[in-house]
Amino acid sequence: MQGSRLGWAVYEEIPMPRAFITGVTGQDGQHLAEFLHGKGYQVFGLVKGQNNPKADLLRDQFPYVEIVPGDLADLPSLVKAMEVAQPDEVYNLAAISFVALSWNQAELTANLTGTGVLRMLEAVRMVGGASDNKIRFYQASSSEMFGKVRETPQTERTPFHPRSPYGCAKVFGHDITVNYRESYGLWACSGILFNHEGPRRGVEFVTRKVTNAAARIKLGLQNDLVMGNLDAKRDWGYAGDYVKAMWLMLQQDEPDDYVIATGETHTIEELVERAFAEVGIDDWKKYVRQDPKFFRPAEVDLLIGDATKAREKLGWTPEVDFPSLVKMMVKNDLAIEAARAGLPVPS
Repeated sequence: MQGSRLGWAVYEEIPMPRAFITGVTGQDGQHLAEFLHGKGYQVFGLVKGQNNPKADLLRDQFPYVEIVPGDLADLPSLVKAMEVAQPDEVYNLAAISFVALSWNQAELTANLTGTGVLRMLEAVRMVGGASDNKIRFYQASSSEMFGKVRETPQTERTPFHPRSPYGCAKVFGHDITVNYRESYGLWACSGILFNHEGPRRGVEFVTRKVTNAAARIKLGLQNDLVMGNLDAKRDWGYAGDYVKAMWLMLQQDEPDDYVIATGETHTIEELVERAFAEVGIDDWKKYVRQDPKFFRPAEVDLLIGDATKAREKLGWTPEVDFPSLVKMMVKNDLAIEAARAGLPVPS
């Protein structure tokens, strides 16, 4: 692989690299912390507030993560966090990430998902952005920035047309990252990640909502599944694969922006059909109904990414395909729901 710093010399005494993760309690943050720990990193995670119950999850399941207090809405706390962690790499994953919620809390979404990126960049610039050993910064951009797509598939050069407050906030975060790279010389890049899922995804997201409902219906714990638009198409990958791409971006000699995607698209109806098939229910339509309240005010109909640049420059390719992803998630939900209800897991 050309143009990277992956070939660390084994004969040198190299200090343990230090990584700082915002959004460490979320799906991607957990996968990334796990991945970086396996790579020998000292991992620091930003956690908001006192007595945050999510901190207990970190202590129990990820004891190697050193918790640092801070808030994306408070620049001084972020500067302090940078001074404590003294990171080599910063991964900014924190956001109000549930698209449906962004219409109800548009200002909060703009403040954290958008302006929060600006505050993180300022903290990096103030603490280590101009040093000889610059902090390397990763911004979690999103395929939702493309929104009403101008071309298919979407690449790094496709114009943005966001269709939600979340998408708008992500566009600001992406553009301000580019601006700080070009204006201040910060080592800053963005990963334009298409939908990536897994067992750690929250049940409010459509993929987990579907796999969890299929499991509960199979176990007799739920009668139906209420959905919105079944025709929307998404490019779904596995979150565990995508965090590897984040890390690879920060190992390159020069910062750049990359689309991370599978290059395949599936409708939400396909997701539902496959999830129900995994639990042995062929006639899924008996259990699924649509409700207008779950339709977006402005729908994003089709997202499919072209990850050629990531494949050629990073050497990255997804390993988990769509059928395997759905199978993994359904199996996990069956185990969880059966255990909660004191039921045997169906064979």
